[in-house]
Amino acid sequence: MMKTRAAVLDRMGVEPPYETSRPLAIEELDLAPPGPGEVLVRIRAAGLCHSDLSTINGDRPRPTPMALGHEAAGVVEALGAGVSDLKKGDHVVLVFVPSCGHCLPCAEGRPALCEPAAAANGAGTLLSGERRLSRDGAPIHHHLGCSAFADFAVVSRRSVVPIDAELPFEHAALFGCAVLTGVGSVVNTAKVPAGAAVAVVGLGGVGLAALLGAAAAGASRIVAVDLAEDKLEVARALGATDTFDARSPDCAGELREATAGGVDFAFEFAGSARAMELAWRITRRGGTTVTAGLPPPGQSMPLPLVTLVAEERTVKGSYIGTCVPLRDLPRYVALHRRGRLPVERLMSGTLSLEDINLGFDRLREGRAIRQVIVF
Repeated sequence: MMKTRAAVLDRMGVEPPYETSRPLAIEELDLAPPGPGEVLVRIRAAGLCHSDLSTINGDRPRPTPMALGHEAAGVVEALGAGVSDLKKGDHVVLVFVPSCGHCLPCAEGRPALCEPAAAANGAGTLLSGERRLSRDGAPIHHHLGCSAFADFAVVSRRSVVPIDAELPFEHAALFGCAVLTGVGSVVNTAKVPAGAAVAVVGLGGVGLAALLGAAAAGASRIVAVDLAEDKLEVARALGATDTFDARSPDCAGELREATAGGVDFAFEFAGSARAMELAWRITRRGGTTVTAGLPPPGQSMPLPLVTLVAEERTVKGSYIGTCVPLRDLPRYVALHRRGRLPVERLMSGTLSLEDINLGFDRLREGRAIRQVIVF
């Protein structure tokens, strides 16, 4: 048994500002050694994501108390029994959906939909069903099999992907969620071809990563849509050919007119039914609308079925970018090294673990894209 600092959420739905109410407490927890098929990772960098925020505010309920954090990179410190393909000192990125390799989705090549992983993530355990964190003898739940806002984490071997040791940790962390989800939604879920017209609604870390993915895929027109002018400015710097203010009463009409009837592919990353409805309305006849946002479970939107049929429209969901992490993550890192995915430009800055509540205030208020805790 060893000690580790970790950011612990004891209760969801605490009123902001979080710098005052402090929903996340930095505590010293007990961390058991890795069991069979598990590894101990020293966390070196971890990104603040809306998926963490949606657990803090209660939009995506999780069992508490829980040690949060799911987008991270670090160094292997110890190996559990049966782990023979890693060694101490390896650099790894954490992936928040481990894959068992045996269930039907895994057998079909769709590890993002791994059924045992979904059950374990919902229960707040590792893939093995175990919890390795505790406080005064009582177990602490794991966040998406990672609990990465911590000095150390024990995770399933199937929750890590080895990476090039030359990649800076603060950049590597973003590949575990923002890049896998955003870029993957473009190249895996939608399979955007070169020359296509693409729109991205919602310009957080995942949305801007999708914009980078669309540029890397050779999209001829990349339309960025958001409520915040500063994020639209970032989008223009990253390759957006057109930008639209989502606050405009006729944003959809303006965009459809500018694109001669809409775009081939529209992506929604804001996590709201209103944003998804906008993405639907700006998709052209015969086009595809993809959502990778995670709205509160009760949100829904009306879908005109006659339009779905008469215009041969497609609506698709994308979870963690329909990715195969062992295949996709090295590919995206290679594109990054060639300058095709400038992931570092998504960063709004770094912060310490002690400033995590302030960081989530910035994220909640839309004042940051991707902040990274550096350990």
